[in-house]
Amino acid sequence: MTQRAPSVMSSLQLRLLVPGTAALPIQADLRYEVSDPYAVSITFHTGSQAPADVVQWTFARTLLSEGVLAPTGEGDVQVWPSSSSGSQVVCLSLSSPSGRALFEVAQNDLTSFLLDTFSAVPIGNEGVHVDVDGELALLLGAQPET
Repeated sequence: MTQRAPSVMSSLQLRLLVPGTAALPIQADLRYEVSDPYAVSITFHTGSQAPADVVQWTFARTLLSEGVLAPTGEGDVQVWPSSSSGSQVVCLSLSSPSGRALFEVAQNDLTSFLLDTFSAVPIGNEGVHVDVDGELALLLGAQPET
């Protein structure tokens, strides 16, 4: 059995780009779980600390890592490198039936988080960390064997 590395978490300051006004600072938490090795979750804190004031998105780790270097993604999540006020940033565009948002995050901060995820589970080794029997049991409505 493969030993599980701890979750990788990072709190980052993003900028919400709003047309016609100054960018708004947004606190976000990125989380990578070895038990879900293909995905990254980002939780945006949109107001006070009340639980109702957070929005969470989950998408492929490869989408985020490829977007640091070149534009990637189609549809709801798009990621691309850029620069803002002389600094290297990564743009993250999210869209849903509720609306659309465009964020900037410092490229160094995002790269640091991604490198930590690659230390936990190197690219290409994700399948080693997937409990295929457990996932099949969930899909089929059965209880996984323990």
